[in-house]
Amino acid sequence: MTQGVSSPQGSWLTPDWDVAPNVHALSTLRGGGLSMDAYASFNLAQHVGDDPEHVRANRALLRAAAKLPSEPLWLEQVHGIHVVEHRGPVATGAVLPRADAAVAFGPDRVCVVMTADCLPVVFADRAGTRIGVAHAGWRGLVGGVLEATVAALQAEPAQLVAWLGPAIGPAAFEVGTEVRDAFIARDAANVAAFVRNEAGRFQADLYGLARRALARVGVYRVSGGGRCTQREAAEFFSFRRDGGRTGRMATLAWLEPRTTTDSHAHRVLI
Repeated sequence: MTQGVSSPQGSWLTPDWDVAPNVHALSTLRGGGLSMDAYASFNLAQHVGDDPEHVRANRALLRAAAKLPSEPLWLEQVHGIHVVEHRGPVATGAVLPRADAAVAFGPDRVCVVMTADCLPVVFADRAGTRIGVAHAGWRGLVGGVLEATVAALQAEPAQLVAWLGPAIGPAAFEVGTEVRDAFIARDAANVAAFVRNEAGRFQADLYGLARRALARVGVYRVSGGGRCTQREAAEFFSFRRDGGRTGRMATLAWLEPRTTTDSHAHRVLI
């Protein structure tokens, strides 16, 4: 289940998952910002052709509305599987890490990925000591970005929880034989995530493929899924629906410092 939250500056989705109370995560929706035209209105990406001032203003709105503890570690996403560790404060004007996932092991370090059809996946351990986010389009999924993120979290997979943010749904995501073959070559059971359509191509289920990838590495506490960025135009940007000229949503995760109460809750969970 996913919970919706509204604010004066916009709205976002939050996971309904079993983690310590110091774990925070959200995925933004497209409304509530200052961007215009194809980027209307809460575009958070600087690389898509939007007015840079609007993007900066939207990011400031996000920091204030979500009460982020620090500037997020924005990434230069390349549809790969590299995972970067967020180690501390983000310097103004710093070069963006080339990566498609980020993890953090301390409080007040905000990890983020941006999407507009690709699948964002958030990770946390139930104790509230580590978080991660991954950008998982089909190339990242077949390459192993989720498995790489799980490995980077350095935790027993049984103690990890994952949430699948909004992505293009199977009814809208048409792919060719080459995509299906690549997934089946990785895991024959992935065949269940592809349904042949009337055009002889395939409808692909990113959510199902992600759940299968997580199960292979022992992560079974997985929530979310079921939304469609392509079909839900009022809520989400969609690269495919909008012909490539569109904004991006952001999916973020961070930890607050743990308290004595948090530690007690963790003992109860275990």
